[in-house]
Amino acid sequence: MPVTDIELASDWYIGKLGAELSYKDADKAILNFANQSFFLVKSKGNQSSNFYDIYGEEHFSMTFEVNGLNALKAVHKDFIEKEIKVGGIENRGHTGRNFVFYDLDGNKFDVWSELSQIYKEKYLISR
Repeated sequence: MPVTDIELASDWYIGKLGAELSYKDADKAILNFANQSFFLVKSKGNQSSNFYDIYGEEHFSMTFEVNGLNALKAVHKDFIEKEIKVGGIENRGHTGRNFVFYDLDGNKFDVWSELSQIYKEKYLISR
């Protein structure tokens, strides 16, 4: 993820999202969160991991999955209480509900109320 300040960004991910620091120097940090490793890379301002589709709509590059609508609502509430910039819970016309959130540098992420089949099988979740 492109960030402008490694120290500030890594502290945000650790404090707000509960990420674990694996490595940090002046130019990058490696964080572990949601069974993934994230690289925060010091970048020039006004950059993000977001992209635009052919209709000009901004999209996130990553979706986090939670187990059901109640879990989604709980995470949404928690993020609001932690003063994370979040969007409203949305019905996008497919199974489940979603909301987006942003880090300090405007990197946009999605949270979805449906666990993938692969995740369910890997972690033996029957629901």
